[in-house]
Amino acid sequence: MWHGFWSNRLLAMRRAGIYVFSRSIRYRTEEFALPDGTIYEVDTAREKGVDVRLAIDVMRLAINDQLDVALIFSQDQDLVEVADEVRAIATTGHRWIKVACAFPSGPKASFDRGINKTDWFRMDEAFYNQCLDPRDYRPDHPPATRPAVPTIRLKEHAPY
Repeated sequence: MWHGFWSNRLLAMRRAGIYVFSRSIRYRTEEFALPDGTIYEVDTAREKGVDVRLAIDVMRLAINDQLDVALIFSQDQDLVEVADEVRAIATTGHRWIKVACAFPSGPKASFDRGINKTDWFRMDEAFYNQCLDPRDYRPDHPPATRPAVPTIRLKEHAPY
């Protein structure tokens, strides 16, 4: 269901003239052991390269004089270098460019800091909910169901 949802949503955004970048999530198997010696395998999702793609896009737009404000919806501190470089591009080109980051804020938020060296826009839950797209992007016909693949597997029982 989620693949169809996101495929449809990204297509609608492209048709609306929005540049969309997507990348498949890669899974890595990790092992962990319980105190009794039982070993489990867990498949964990890892998104790779999205922050690099975002940095490249912001830098390209700044260099080509195609932005005045870069509003980054992230709290990834790796992007602080982008803010530094955009500021340098603005100074060199005698331009004004604002770099800000928007992020969820409030009692349910897991982290209440933005990207260093940017202006912070804290989104409370009410504001965030107003930004949600109410359209249902799920496919009309759900795909054929497949048996669920467990994400946690017992690899080895405790030795006793």
